[in-house]
Amino acid sequence: MSTSADRDMAAYWDRASQAWVEHQALLDRLMAPIAEAVVEAAGLVNGESVLDVGCGSGATTFAAAWRVGPTGRALGVDISGALVELARRRAGEDGIEGAEFLLADAQTHAFDPVFDAVVSRFGVMFFPDPVAAFANLRRALKPGGRLAFAAWRSPEENPLSLIPLRAAAPFLPEPPRFETNAPGRFAFADQARVRAVLEAAGWREIAITPLDVARPLSFDELLTMSLRVGPLNPILKDAGEAVRRAVGEAVAAALTPLVQDGVATMTSACWLVTARG
Repeated sequence: MSTSADRDMAAYWDRASQAWVEHQALLDRLMAPIAEAVVEAAGLVNGESVLDVGCGSGATTFAAAWRVGPTGRALGVDISGALVELARRRAGEDGIEGAEFLLADAQTHAFDPVFDAVVSRFGVMFFPDPVAAFANLRRALKPGGRLAFAAWRSPEENPLSLIPLRAAAPFLPEPPRFETNAPGRFAFADQARVRAVLEAAGWREIAITPLDVARPLSFDELLTMSLRVGPLNPILKDAGEAVRRAVGEAVAAALTPLVQDGVATMTSACWLVTARG
C-alpha cells in the first residue's frame, strides 16, 4: 500500500524528471565516472543479473549491462515514467542487449530474489523509509549478493549546490533548504546514518569511502545545472518573469568567479558504499 510520502515522492519526480530528460546528455557526461566507479565496486562479471535502483535515463544500467554481457541481465528501476520511457528508447536505439527497465517504486516493489548485485548512482537517497527500502532491496538478492551505490556527501563539500541557493534567497519567499536526515539529495551526507540504515536493514560487510570526481563544464552548462536541474527549477517554474530574471542574474553573478577561460570545474563529493546481503 502506498503512503502519502510515497505519493509525494512520485509527484515530485513527475515534475523534476522533465528537466532530467531535457538535459540527459549533460548529466550523463558529468556523472559518467561515478557510474563507472559504482559498477566497478559491485564486481560485476559476465552472466550475472544486476538491479539498478533509481536508474533515471539508464546510463548506469547500460554500464552494468556491458559488464554482465549478453548472457547477463541488467534491470533498471525508477519511479519516473518519463525517465523510464527515455531509458527504454535509448536502449533500443543503441542496441544494448540485456538492459531492461521497470517503472516501479524500489522501496515496495516485490522483486524476485534473482539478482547477484544491486547498484545505484544517486538513486537511493529519496526513499521515505530508507530502512524498509534497503531491506526490500536485500530481499531481491541471491544469498550473499552485493550492494554498491554512490550518495552525495554534505552540501558544504559540494559548494556548487549551495552557491545558487544563497544567491537566489533574497528574491524568493521561501528558498529551498537541504536536509541531511530526510529524503532528498543529501539524505546520506552523514556516513554514520548510512551505516545505521544499512545495518538496520540487515546488510553486512559495509564499507563507506569518499569518492571525489571533478568534471569540466562551460558557464552555460553551469547555469543549466544551477537553474534547470537543481532545486531552484520547480520554484522558478511557478515564479513570475521578474523573479526568474532576478534569480538568473544573481546566480550568474555568483557563479562567474568560478569560471576561468570559459570553463568551470564541478567536483562531486560523494560516498561510495558497498555491502553484502
